[in-house]
Amino acid sequence: MNALSYNTERAQLYIPEYGRNVQNMINYAKQIESREERNLAARAIIDVMGQLNPHLRDVEDYTHKLWTHLFIMSNFEIDVDSPYEIPEPESLSERPKIMNYPRNKSKYGHFGHYAEKMIREASKITDEEEKEYLTEVLANLLKKNYLVFHTQNVENSAIISHLKELSNGKLKLANISLLKPTNSILKQVGVTPKKPSKKHKSKKRRK
Repeated sequence: MNALSYNTERAQLYIPEYGRNVQNMINYAKQIESREERNLAARAIIDVMGQLNPHLRDVEDYTHKLWTHLFIMSNFEIDVDSPYEIPEPESLSERPKIMNYPRNKSKYGHFGHYAEKMIREASKITDEEEKEYLTEVLANLLKKNYLVFHTQNVENSAIISHLKELSNGKLKLANISLLKPTNSILKQVGVTPKKPSKKHKSKKRRK
């Protein structure tokens, strides 16, 4: 009877997603003396790796990625003719450079940076008809963004006031009825409007 082997006693899995069988195939291919046969074995292993990870086909140049994985799993010890440049171990261990993310300061975070930017641009428009149209559109956008953030009712007068403030008084919605109802906006964004809680009044007993 064969003794049980534990994972701690087995060879290291460099990329566990491919499984131990693929790792064993690569370990065996490293020991093949004939370079021609070793190359054939490597290409066969690449085919198996591609079948085990079909999602990599959606990755640009996925075959290149498979060959890179082959070298990683061989601990860069397999000597085969790769169709791609063989990566250096040091290049794969380098840490990516820290990216600088833009930090946009918004006076009202719930409205969103881009909404405020659009308001600033709309404030520069001189055509009154176009400005009136954009004022209505932006007012409803502010209300929508507010409701998505808070998922509760907001006074229309507050939205108009914020629009006026953010545009430095250049965008004024004259007709408050042009703002869409709160419930229709919430349904549009897939949020179920909260029903007001019903308060049960206690009935007085008749004497």
